[in-house]
Amino acid sequence: MDHLNFLSDYLAASLRLSVPLMFAALGGLYSERSGVLNIALEGMILTGAFVSATITFLTGNPWLGVIAAVVGGGLVGLLHAYLSVTLRVDQLVSGLAINLSVAGLTAFMSRLVFTSDVTQRLPGIAPIVLPGLSQIPVLGQLLFQQDALVYLLLGLILLSTYLLFHTSLGLTLRAVGEYPRAADTAGIRVGWVRYLSVSLSGSLAALGGAYLALVHIKFFTEGMSAGKGFIALAALIFGRWHPVYTALACLLFGATEALQLRIQAFNLRIPYQFLLMLPYAIALLAMVGLAGKSTAPAALGIPYVKESTEE
Repeated sequence: MDHLNFLSDYLAASLRLSVPLMFAALGGLYSERSGVLNIALEGMILTGAFVSATITFLTGNPWLGVIAAVVGGGLVGLLHAYLSVTLRVDQLVSGLAINLSVAGLTAFMSRLVFTSDVTQRLPGIAPIVLPGLSQIPVLGQLLFQQDALVYLLLGLILLSTYLLFHTSLGLTLRAVGEYPRAADTAGIRVGWVRYLSVSLSGSLAALGGAYLALVHIKFFTEGMSAGKGFIALAALIFGRWHPVYTALACLLFGATEALQLRIQAFNLRIPYQFLLMLPYAIALLAMVGLAGKSTAPAALGIPYVKESTEE
């Protein structure tokens, strides 16, 4: 029975730790499928965490915090789209600039909003416990004792898979990311598609930040994204820009992080610094193992210039 409880707790923790990664990676998928490299996922997660925590702290309503996070993340996405699509700034530089700016702004603003020396505990989003089903060993805690954001995430993964590969909207998005000039010739407004995709990317990544602040930790602290945006990027490449495979890659990284936490609890006299780097080491190994095997969208990171403006 103890082993069953350990397995149940471990799997639930793995899912819980992978949820922010899945939201961010799913957002990155839309952006990069449209041809815009999105290194700014880290800043978008942090934006979602700060905005959701602030609005929840001021109103006492976590769902208003979630809505505000979606809006805030979308605005950061629009900024990245403006820099990358309209101004044609190097997309890597744009993403890094956003990450650094958001890190500084949220650190400064959090000291104005959360003025108490004591960590401000936030009213979080409670799990939805389904009677009967929640008592099933292992699966009950894993699938039937989750909050609404987890169920929303699962629906978004399935919906994204359908939209990308079985609808004309998905074909349009993939065409813009692969052959933007051909898409433009066919009458598709490449710039608008990229703007919408990057804005959606920001909103989805911000949902990951809202989950961190309102479900996982229930308070805001500076730099709480802690590199999750970059792990989400690794998962996106590992998952070959496919929603389901990317989600599974995020689950692998979440399981690795849950494992290192449990190894620390066992007091095996392994330096904790080595355990802390375990998720990042797994991400690095995954990237090395996929070298040459994962093919990015052909126009990823390349600004599109209409023929008429080139002359």
